[in-house]
Amino acid sequence: MCGILAVLGCSDDTQAKRFRVLELSRRLKHRGPDWSGLYQHGDCYLAHQRLAIIDPASGDQPLFNEDKSVVVTVNGEIYNHEELRSRLPNHKFRTGSDCDVIAHLYEEFGEDFVDMLDGIFAFVLLDTRDNSFIAARDAIGVTPLYIGWGLDGSIWISSEMKGLNDDCEHFEVFPPGHLYSSKQGGFRRWYNPPWFSEAVPSTPYDPLVLRKAFEDAVIKRLMTDVPFGVLLSGGLDSSLVASITARHLAGTKAAKQWGTQLHSFCVGLEGSPDLKAGREVADYLGTVHHEFHFTVQDGIDAIEDVIFHIETYDVTTIRAATPMFLMSRKIKSLGVKMVISGEGSDEIFGGYLYFHKAPNKEEFHQETCRKIKALHQYDCLRANKATSAWGLEARVPFLDKAFINTAMAIDPEAKMVT
Repeated sequence: MCGILAVLGCSDDTQAKRFRVLELSRRLKHRGPDWSGLYQHGDCYLAHQRLAIIDPASGDQPLFNEDKSVVVTVNGEIYNHEELRSRLPNHKFRTGSDCDVIAHLYEEFGEDFVDMLDGIFAFVLLDTRDNSFIAARDAIGVTPLYIGWGLDGSIWISSEMKGLNDDCEHFEVFPPGHLYSSKQGGFRRWYNPPWFSEAVPSTPYDPLVLRKAFEDAVIKRLMTDVPFGVLLSGGLDSSLVASITARHLAGTKAAKQWGTQLHSFCVGLEGSPDLKAGREVADYLGTVHHEFHFTVQDGIDAIEDVIFHIETYDVTTIRAATPMFLMSRKIKSLGVKMVISGEGSDEIFGGYLYFHKAPNKEEFHQETCRKIKALHQYDCLRANKATSAWGLEARVPFLDKAFINTAMAIDPEAKMVT
């Protein structure tokens, strides 16, 4: 995960303003310790702090089209970038970065290309030909993004609140699945899946279809040019992620670079059930398993840092983020830059205990829809920011667009406890 900051239309193109943008961008350096970039066009600034996962050698940002009239700063991973490149035969790409397709898609399709992106992302695109811009956030909000307005009429967009809160009169969460267009002067929702209406679906449950959709979601997230691993608590969701990763790792580009031995990671208090269960699954899968212990006092000591990084006072989120924050530091110290995790399964399948009390399938389905729509405020926020605090990227296959569409089309009666 990288860090992006954009300041647009601030009516100030002085060196002092440029230095201020640089200063604020440095507040996001933990998200992207590998490189920093700043592009200025008049009174518009696009800054980037890079965590290099794909094409570490040449994929520095901001990114451009051929004549540099379109500029993009982006945080994310575009899993179908090779397919999208093949649909743009007349375009020349400057880098091997998966995000390089964004500027070229805009040239070809205008503002309506966002739904073509399969991945997680938050980006700002500036068209210097008319000084217009668009900003967009991924479907579920796996990638954080905030928007603010300055007293001078400027618009600020940042990966974290700490990049803009001091300079904005008002700021808020950039809504997931939305696009902001300067030409239209506001937001519009680009993500409109069938389940969003909360109408009760009726597709019969087919375990083979569901399995194939999830395997596809995991496999596409094995796209990496750096060492990676899986988070493995021993629960059903993380165990499924780990087992599919272990099975398919051998045939990937990552395996050719880093070997076929999968590394798994677990954290817990001494004697905790997660450690025991994670160890059992790791032994079964044959992973190189790393077990990290922390004490209650370690957790208490970390709370202030955790709140600073995840930017919420929600008690449940802080409690869950604290061990993840501590574990991420250990993982990064081992040279790993990306992990695959199991967030999202409980929301999609009604895995929380209170779902057992659902009176009927209609209310069960509506609650799963509500939980998915709120993920960006809780589990996505925790998973992204607790790992990004140490320059580590977390990928979440359960929140794959295609997988969600498959899982949320199932008749909810099949998900209920009978």
